[in-house]
Amino acid sequence: MMSDSPQSFHDAPLDAVMSESLAQQGLSVSRVDDTTRIQTDAWLSAVSRGFLDEDPGETRRHAFFERAAYRRKLGVYDAAAAQPEVPVATFASWSTELTVPGGTVPASAISSVTVAPTHRRRGILRSLMAGELRTAAALGLPVAVLTVSESTIYRRFGFGAAAASAHWDLRVRRAAWNGPHAAGRVDFVSREQARDTAAVLHERVRLDCPGEIAFPGGHLERVFGTSADAEKPERLRAVQYRSPSGETEGVAVYTVTENVESFSDSTVDVSLLLAATDDAYAGLWRFFLEMDLIGRLRASELAVDEPLWWMIADQRAATITVSDHQYVRILDVPATLASRRYDIADTIALEVSDPLELAGGTVVLATDAEGVASVERVDAPPAGVPLVRLGVADLSSLLLGGVSAVTLARAGRIETDHPARIARVFQTAHAPRLSFWY
Repeated sequence: MMSDSPQSFHDAPLDAVMSESLAQQGLSVSRVDDTTRIQTDAWLSAVSRGFLDEDPGETRRHAFFERAAYRRKLGVYDAAAAQPEVPVATFASWSTELTVPGGTVPASAISSVTVAPTHRRRGILRSLMAGELRTAAALGLPVAVLTVSESTIYRRFGFGAAAASAHWDLRVRRAAWNGPHAAGRVDFVSREQARDTAAVLHERVRLDCPGEIAFPGGHLERVFGTSADAEKPERLRAVQYRSPSGETEGVAVYTVTENVESFSDSTVDVSLLLAATDDAYAGLWRFFLEMDLIGRLRASELAVDEPLWWMIADQRAATITVSDHQYVRILDVPATLASRRYDIADTIALEVSDPLELAGGTVVLATDAEGVASVERVDAPPAGVPLVRLGVADLSSLLLGGVSAVTLARAGRIETDHPARIARVFQTAHAPRLSFWY
């Protein structure tokens, strides 16, 4: 079961094994006091250093303090350091909800994971990650999720790449709009109006998009440049799409970069586009592809199966780069598998290994004609039931339907005599996606 509220996860005691393993190195770990600027400022400085950012100024420190109290922020401290008040490692997480095919599952979202260069290769990250995953599991959060700056780090902790993202670089004139002409209208709106609209629309659309989570606190203020620490907010412009009946069904925010050598070949960067209907989707993308003086369009964190691909006359006008994006880590196999819906009735067995010994064991997954699943732990796989042996990271990758079991079997990542049958159980109609970083 899920914890009674996000706050119970936020305030949960620190894992004893984590604290002891760090203490053996002369280090201490503690939760940052959200009510004091002293601790929060020092923690933010450590995070900025870890991500190679400049040291934050007063405006950014104050804005972070105001909006980040919901995050469970951990710092690892070295009393012998020249600045003992500044953590040598950081970790943040909060309770959220991950959309899975046909449903949602409570999740721990993880961010701001850093270890100072002076303290690398001491097992600090392993202690922090294992300890916080144990805490999340103990409080009934069936999965953990994160986006990563380095894709090679987290598999050893059981995370699997589950939702890829696509970056588009589109030559606009060559592409030429070939999609439908939506009946509604596109209008410019203020950044504040667009921010508020985006908050409502995302809550509406994310429940139908496996891989999405709720926007973290303060995220939209940064995207739309409405926070005190926003960088060059005056460059941002926002538009919305309204249906003929007057309902706002889509919103987008963008910037334009002038081409000093050829003004009519300027570049538009779409930071976020949210569409609750097909008409809104078509109306907003057509707006961008038919903008005057624009020769190039760039957009990131798109789905790998964007309908836009089929709305342009020349598909070779688009250079699309696909990358890993949303990572998932199952903490409770029965609860997680039972949270989603399936497109086929079948029964399979899964023998799961877990490097952190949180979610290992054998389960039988039975799905019915309505797509509802029952999951039972067993001591051994029953005779006559197709069996797949896999690590928790690969099961986490399969969860959202972003990769086929046939592909993983051919890659040597899973072991089964029935890869196609396993694939049919986990397949989905749409590729999973996550429309932002966190």
